[in-house]
Amino acid sequence: MAKDLYNVAVVGATGAVGEKIIQMLEKKAFPINQLKLLASKRSAGNKVMFKNEEVTIEEATPESFNGVDIALFSAGGSVSKQLAPEAVKRGAVVIDNTSAFRMDENVPLVVPEVNEADIKQHNGIIANPNCSTIQMVAALKPIQDSFGLKRVIVSTYQAVSGAGTQAADELENQSKQFLDNNELEASILPVKGEEKHYPIAFNALPQIDVFQDNGYTFEEMKMINETKKIMHADNLSVAATCVRLPFFTSHAESVYVEVGNNDITVEDLWNKLRDAEGIVLEDDPSSQTYPTPLSAANKEEVFVGRVRKDLDQPNGFHLWIVSDNLLKGAAWNTVQIAERLVENKWL
Repeated sequence: MAKDLYNVAVVGATGAVGEKIIQMLEKKAFPINQLKLLASKRSAGNKVMFKNEEVTIEEATPESFNGVDIALFSAGGSVSKQLAPEAVKRGAVVIDNTSAFRMDENVPLVVPEVNEADIKQHNGIIANPNCSTIQMVAALKPIQDSFGLKRVIVSTYQAVSGAGTQAADELENQSKQFLDNNELEASILPVKGEEKHYPIAFNALPQIDVFQDNGYTFEEMKMINETKKIMHADNLSVAATCVRLPFFTSHAESVYVEVGNNDITVEDLWNKLRDAEGIVLEDDPSSQTYPTPLSAANKEEVFVGRVRKDLDQPNGFHLWIVSDNLLKGAAWNTVQIAERLVENKWL
């Protein structure tokens, strides 16, 4: 029997996604008995407002999860690998925002609008997909269900906030340097731990995360592998090119899909997208109506526009998909999973 109220921990409470998770828990009136905010030792002692009360941040340790029902992790893969199993040992269900467990065959990888039922298969850990994957599969699910999917080719246009607060600060600083005709100082992007760094201001970086042996980046492989897992489509052809652009919030994607037959029209896709959960169709070329990163910022939905039929491939379509990478791409999807976990008594 599910309880009415739950003890909830947020790990990585001081990070960009952690802060958004706390905001969403309050906004959605999640049924919380006690909220525990956890972070690194250096952040312990800081205070955060939640429902007009101060909550003191504590250092995250294995013992922090004693009595916790649901733990929402967003503090980096190494922290998740170390502490998520400890939380599960102590009876918590973990919803993890990192890539640590996404491709583990024993861990559900969930976008609630796409594969909610997978949540109940959890063994204590549920993975939140990559932000760029989430918005794409949310938009492709109604197309897959109604018309089938054979191929997906995606090119992303990703905001710097996906690389963390330091990357956003670097964009701001470089923009000022550029406008003042000063040399651009780069130390974060495309990958902080890599040897080379390039300016992001007034630039485009065709590398997100580290390169793999096959020439794709880890971000691209995440999109490829996660899409197949979430959509239960091992035979789906998926290719990705992921690019970082100089804006702060929301990822945009140009997506080409091939559906199951040649008779589908743009209107057919529009009708399915209009009725889909969590999707907003903004598509009217006559009035220049389409989503943009700025228009999608601070919104929970996935926005779709520029739907058009390929001129040469009769079963091919192009779509433009935009969503706030910190909300639906991370914090909101995490809280949604927690909501479905509670509502369906799958805890």
